[in-house]
Amino acid sequence: MMAERLGTVLAAMMVASGMAQAGDITVMTSAAFKEAYDQLVPQFENVSRYRVVTIQAPSVDMMTRLKGGEVVDLVIMAGPAIDTLIEAGKIVPGSRADLARSGIGVAVRKGAAKPDIGSAEALKGALLAASSVAYSTGPSGVYLARLFERMGIAEALKGKVKQVKGEPVGAVVARGDAEIGFQQVSELLPVAGIDFLGPLPPEIQEITVFAAGLHANAKEPDGAKALVKFLTAPDAAPVIKKTGMPPG
Repeated sequence: MMAERLGTVLAAMMVASGMAQAGDITVMTSAAFKEAYDQLVPQFENVSRYRVVTIQAPSVDMMTRLKGGEVVDLVIMAGPAIDTLIEAGKIVPGSRADLARSGIGVAVRKGAAKPDIGSAEALKGALLAASSVAYSTGPSGVYLARLFERMGIAEALKGKVKQVKGEPVGAVVARGDAEIGFQQVSELLPVAGIDFLGPLPPEIQEITVFAAGLHANAKEPDGAKALVKFLTAPDAAPVIKKTGMPPG
């Protein structure tokens, strides 16, 4: 039903804009929205005339590449990063569309002892007791580095913190290279070989909004807008929610 309804909407958009043919839409995206994206994009392709070409990269690399002049049609990453790219003239002002909100989760290797993470104090104890801790180079990792400073344990954790780039933190935990790992909930849930302990305690949780933005030099701006419309449609919400992120 979702594909049929959205197919009707997209067909109407194409007729209204006079599009006889459609090309490839190039999307550069970070990993946090990947699970929902991977389910929704094939549906979009089935009901539109577009093929989506996806470039997935760590957030830090995305910023470097986009600021360095790489051109795509649509960018999906943390909202504040989209805002920074708007200020830099790389994303069209007013084109930011919020897709989902994501909290940070905690995981250990499957079958390992499950530490108490029910409060900030309990989590602090679990971290100090852990032999190794992993987090990413993305928004969750940036936040956790600040959080550990705020908790007064950054110095104690130095030497046992692994900052992961280019693969899910969960994969590092699953193979035993870190005792406890932190990443966006949506990035931990799909990983095999781990036990998801839950989100950070509410008093120290950080919610990141992931958003899409139209590149200032997009070659397929109409297609990019159609994809955003598809990803933000009410019928897309259950898919996004299932991956561990409240939509919008």
